[in-house]
Amino acid sequence: MTYHELKEQENQYVMNTYGRFDIALDHGNGAQLWDVEGKRYIDLTSGIGVCCLGYNNEKIIDAITTQAHKLMHVSNLFTTEPMVQAAKTLCTQTGMSKVFFSNSGAESNEGMIKLARKYSYDKYGEGRAEIVTLYNSFHGRTITTLKATGQDKFHQYFFPFTEGFAYANANDIDSVKAAVNGHTCAIMMELIQGEGGVLPLDPDFVHQVEALCRENDLLLLIDEVQTGIGRTGSLFCFQQYGIKPDVVSMAKGLGGGVPIGAVMAADTCDTVLGPGTHATTFGGTPMICAAANAVLSEVTQPEFLKSVTEKGEYLKAKILGFGSDKVKDVRGMGLMLGIVVDADARAALVKEIMDAGVLVLTAGTNAIRLLPPLSISYEEMDEALAVMQKVFCK
Repeated sequence: MTYHELKEQENQYVMNTYGRFDIALDHGNGAQLWDVEGKRYIDLTSGIGVCCLGYNNEKIIDAITTQAHKLMHVSNLFTTEPMVQAAKTLCTQTGMSKVFFSNSGAESNEGMIKLARKYSYDKYGEGRAEIVTLYNSFHGRTITTLKATGQDKFHQYFFPFTEGFAYANANDIDSVKAAVNGHTCAIMMELIQGEGGVLPLDPDFVHQVEALCRENDLLLLIDEVQTGIGRTGSLFCFQQYGIKPDVVSMAKGLGGGVPIGAVMAADTCDTVLGPGTHATTFGGTPMICAAANAVLSEVTQPEFLKSVTEKGEYLKAKILGFGSDKVKDVRGMGLMLGIVVDADARAALVKEIMDAGVLVLTAGTNAIRLLPPLSISYEEMDEALAVMQKVFCK
C-alpha cells in the first residue's frame, strides 16, 4: 500500500488526534527505519524514547516469543516469574524497595500521585493532599496528569480537572518553598524536563528540594518516564543527581517497544498501597515483563551505560562543532539531547533534516530533540550528523 493510499484510510478510520509527519513507516533494524515506499531513515527518535535497544532486536523478540508460548497474560490474582524478576532487578539496581507495574507513563504517574496522597492520608488524615510540580513540566495526558503538568496550554477543554496541584519555578527553591503549605503532601519533578525543552534541573536545586521534603515529611516523587532505563547514562537519572526519591515512575524504554510502566517505592512508603487500593488489569503481565527483563539485562550493564554517556558526548561535541550560528546550544544528558535553535526557524530545519533521511523530534518552543536508540552505532550517528551538518550549515 502506498503512503497516499494508507493516509486516505487513516483519515477515514483513525481519530485525528496527532499532527503526524508525512511518513508511513513499515519496518526497521537497529537505528534504521524504512517507510512503506522503501525510503530509509536514520532514527534519532526511538519512538519518543521507547525503542531503547533499536528495532528488530533479537533478544527482545526471543523473550516475547518464548513467553508467549508459555503465558501471554494471567490476572494479578496469580504470581508469575517474569513479573517478579523484573521487580527484583529494578529494586536491586536502585536500592528502592518495591514495584507496582502499570502500562504507560501517565498511568505510572497516576499511581505515584495516589501513593503520595494515601501516604499523607494514612499519617495525617484529610486535607493534606496537594502536590507541587514545576512549571514547564509534563506528566501525562489523563485528566489528573494533565493537571499535574505545569503548562497552561494543557489545561483546556476537559474541565473539571482533578484539583490538588500547585506549581513552582524550576531551579528556584524560594518559589518551591512558597508553594509548599500545610496542605502539601509531595513534590513531583522531572530531572530533565523533556517535553518542556530538554531542560536539566540544577543539581543544587534538586538537593534543596530533597532537603525541603525531608524537613516537612513530603514525599519526593521523581518522574523518570523519559529519563529512565539508561537514557541519560545511568539506569535512572536520579542516580546521577545523588538523591534518594521516595517514589519513581517509569515507562517508555522499560519494554523496548512494548507498553509497560512502573511505580517504584522506597522503604519510606512501600506498604502504602495495600490489597484493593490500586490495580490495573494488564500491569505486570508475563509476556510484557519478559520483554522488560530482556531490556534490563542489557541496560544495567556498566559498559552499556558508559557507552550511552560517551555517545551523548560525541553527538553533542559534533553538533556544537558544526560552527553554525543556527545551533545556539546543545543541552541534556546521555542520549537525551536538545539542539537549541531559533523558534521561528525550527519547523523548517526539522523538515529539511527529515526530508534528507534523519528522523528527529521537537520539544518546548525552540529545541530539536534527539532520543536515538541507546544501541545506535557510531556509523549510524555519523551518517545522521553528516545530514544535520548540511542542513545547519547551509
